[in-house]
Amino acid sequence: MNTLFKLNRLAFSPLHKHIGPKLAPALAFRSYQTSSPLPTTLNGWATFGKGQPLVKTEFPLTAFGDDSIDMDIICCGICGTDIHTIDSGWTPTNYPAVVGHEIIGRVTRVGKNVTHLKVGDRAGVGCQCGSCHECTNCKDGKENLCDDHAIWTFNDYWKNGDKTFGGFADRWRGNKDFVFKIPDALPSADASSILCGGVTTFAPMKRFGVGQGSKVAVLGLGGLGHFGVQWAKAMGAQVVAYDITPDKEADAKALGCDDYVLVQDPEHAKIHNDSFTHILATKIMNHSWDTYFAMMKKNGVFIVCDIPEVPLSGINALTLAAKQINLVGSFIGSPRDIEESLDFAARHKIRTWANEFPMDNVNDAIQFVREGSPRYRAVLMN
Repeated sequence: MNTLFKLNRLAFSPLHKHIGPKLAPALAFRSYQTSSPLPTTLNGWATFGKGQPLVKTEFPLTAFGDDSIDMDIICCGICGTDIHTIDSGWTPTNYPAVVGHEIIGRVTRVGKNVTHLKVGDRAGVGCQCGSCHECTNCKDGKENLCDDHAIWTFNDYWKNGDKTFGGFADRWRGNKDFVFKIPDALPSADASSILCGGVTTFAPMKRFGVGQGSKVAVLGLGGLGHFGVQWAKAMGAQVVAYDITPDKEADAKALGCDDYVLVQDPEHAKIHNDSFTHILATKIMNHSWDTYFAMMKKNGVFIVCDIPEVPLSGINALTLAAKQINLVGSFIGSPRDIEESLDFAARHKIRTWANEFPMDNVNDAIQFVREGSPRYRAVLMN
């Protein structure tokens, strides 16, 4: 399909394994010139409807401005949000959409207001690519909670009406305030998934005081959970992972877990009852709330990182009150959180356990994710 799609606000109504080879930070460097012709299009793998394969398609880039950054995409992680969007799982998707929001690229052009990045730098973009900068949350450094309009990296619109396109593509253009310099110590495939999956687990544990003396249960040893284990251990906590898969026990120990509990073994699970200061829930089963609350110490913090397509239900309010459990949500991370998570990962050698796929094999990679096969993220490589 070679049609160039011209998409704007007038055209559409927005509805608002183990580890394979890693790309070293010093990838084969190509010469980039800011005087090179300004690109006007991207080639992205687009979803045109639920149940349809992604198709490589040409789309227009948004206009380049003084605050803009252009990148040639090196790689992009696949996140559960991408699958939900392809499937219209949370809300109806504004098709066609180019998903992908764990983007690592090489900077090829910067606007005159860009000071933190230069041509040739590796840079990253996560789930969010804009905010109002005027509301209370934005002024307080919580741009991810923007009260006006947090602009998402795909399936959304820039302020000028141009549609946003994500990282399942060859290039990306967007606003400087949500583009981050990647530490030299982080290989590109490692850094990509930290931009969403990583910061989603890092930010709430930092916010709710995980550290020396904490005991953290990580529910679900998967794409989010394998980050959660590594963050919590590096923060100084004792960590126990819970999952249903027996052959993940060796992985749990390699990631740093002090214990690994099979959910189907209640006798093993009971030894940890009333002991957790924090639960990081990357997978929630509504029929298990009594079990979750039994695991927690009084005044414990239950962090909800899972966003299922069905509402939470079956929560026992009496237990919640009697143990003074703090049931909290967390939403990706602010730009400051992302910068801190990248720096923390570089310093503490936090790594993404990733299965890598060529970008052109994106449909195979998506099926791989749907089947629950990654150990523990999938990353598309250009």
